[in-house]
Amino acid sequence: MIDLLRRLLAPEPARLPEPDAQLALATLLVRIARTDGLYAVEEVERIDRVLSRRYGLDPFATAKLRTEAEAVEGEAPDTVRFTRALKDAVPLEDRAELMTALWSVALADGLREAHEDRLMRLVANLLGLTDVESALARQKAELE
Repeated sequence: MIDLLRRLLAPEPARLPEPDAQLALATLLVRIARTDGLYAVEEVERIDRVLSRRYGLDPFATAKLRTEAEAVEGEAPDTVRFTRALKDAVPLEDRAELMTALWSVALADGLREAHEDRLMRLVANLLGLTDVESALARQKAELE
C-alpha cells in the first residue's frame, strides 16, 4: 500500500505494474462509492463484481483487493494521481469500459448527486474521455 502511494505521489509517476494498476482501479472505485458520504452494501457488491469480472478473481481475492483499496483510499491525498496512473496503465480503447465500471459503482446505491457527477466528469477528463464517451458509459452502466 505504501509503495503504491509513494509511486503515485512521485513527481513523474511511472507506469504501474499490473497488481498496482488493479489496486489503483479498486481504490478509485472505492473513492467513487464513498463520494456521497455513504458506502452502501450495493456499492461494495458492485465493486466486487467489477473487480472479479475485470481481473478474473475468485471471491476471496476480490474481497482482499477491495479491502486493501479501502485502506489505500483512506490514505490517498487526491483522485488525480490514481486516475493518471490508470490512464497510463489502461489503453485508450479500454478506458470507456473502465468508465462504465466507475459509473456502475456511482449508480449502485440508486442515488445520483451533483458532487458525484462532478467527480465523474473530472475522472472522465483525466482518463482522456469526452463527456459524450462518459455519458455513453453511464447509459451502459444503467442497463447492467
